[in-house]
Amino acid sequence: MKANIGTIDRTLRIVIGLALIGLTLAGMIGVWGWIGLLPLATGLFRFCPAYTLLGIKTCKACSTKP
Repeated sequence: MKANIGTIDRTLRIVIGLALIGLTLAGMIGVWGWIGLLPLATGLFRFCPAYTLLGIKTCKACSTKP
């Protein structure tokens, strides 16, 4: 897996994922809040399978070729 998520994208994914999980644990939203695991995981691993399929890279260092 090659990183395809940049710093800002990564930060937003982690914050949104943690917020959704936190709201679910607090009982403010239903079980759909567990979908927050997806952005959390993609942010932590810096890899998004959907970006690969669509050919998107938000990581500037990833788009440079040696």
